[in-house]
Amino acid sequence: MLDESKSINGWAAYPESMATEPSDGHAAATGEPIHVDGEEALESIVAENDVVLADFYADWCGPCQMLEPVVETLAAETEAAVAKVDVDANQMLANAYGVRGVPTLVLFADGEQVEEIVGVQGEDRLRSLIESYAN
Repeated sequence: MLDESKSINGWAAYPESMATEPSDGHAAATGEPIHVDGEEALESIVAENDVVLADFYADWCGPCQMLEPVVETLAAETEAAVAKVDVDANQMLANAYGVRGVPTLVLFADGEQVEEIVGVQGEDRLRSLIESYAN
């Protein structure tokens, strides 16, 4: 995967994915993506919402730009709160979550990290994943 990606500012841009196993969860928020600045802001969003999808991205990342419309649609049409974390502006936060490449999506359910997905994903797959924790 790394041989196909570009590394800029120490971050690798991944066009493909890896995921962890799902579990149960609930959701409570809809709307627009929330731009996060710092660990406290992300922790607050995770604490206030049953399901949170955190999009760790970079402005220079082509795959992140491809994922942007999908993330916006999920924020508007699912029960998950969607947090956007710029890895260049929030390097310590990205490191705290083990983000090594972008885009990386981290899914939280009931205050716990339950999934990590690296690379561009289709809307249907992400929607299904969110719904599996929202129900």
